[in-house]
Order: sequence, then C-alpha cells, then structure tokens
Amino acid sequence: MHFSCYHSRMTTLELRFQYSGEPSPAMLRALSTTRDVYGVHKISFDYAAHQMTVEYDATRHNAASITRLVRQSGLNIEQGKAPLSAQEADSATVV
Repeated sequence: MHFSCYHSRMTTLELRFQYSGEPSPAMLRALSTTRDVYGVHKISFDYAAHQMTVEYDATRHNAASITRLVRQSGLNIEQGKAPLSAQEADSATVV
C-alpha cells in the first residue's frame, strides 16, 4: 500500500485583483517568481480591465497569503475580488 505525505485532494480557487497603472517589467518579473511558490498555479491578466487573477491551491494558501505575495511584487492592487467565473477566466491573458 502506498501513502503520500501530500494532500490527496486539492481545492483550486481563483482570486481576482483590481490594479491601477501599468505593471512594470520589474513587477512582472516579481510576479513570475510568485508562480514558483508551491501551491500557486497560474497568474493571468486582463490588461483592458486592469484585473489580475491568481489561481491557487486553497489547501496550501488563503486569500491573505496570496494577497501578500502579490503586494510584494510592487503592483498597486485593491482588495481581492470574488472568484471569477470559468468563462471570465478563459478570456484572461496568462503570464
């Protein structure tokens, strides 16, 4: 019998952020390294709407930890928004 030390189930959530201004190359590089954090699956932008979405494993992170990671990039964000619908997420640009 095989046992894993990891959670057998993963709960994937998406947290949407409204931001102001344009992300600089340095901010985008910092956000790119955020994707390397275990449990962060995808970061996508809707540049026209000034919105960014982070898809993450809720068994590893919560909204506060994801918000902290995004703020560390230097991106000027507002409070996290409600999760996106699947259709909205599909139309976003993946970074």
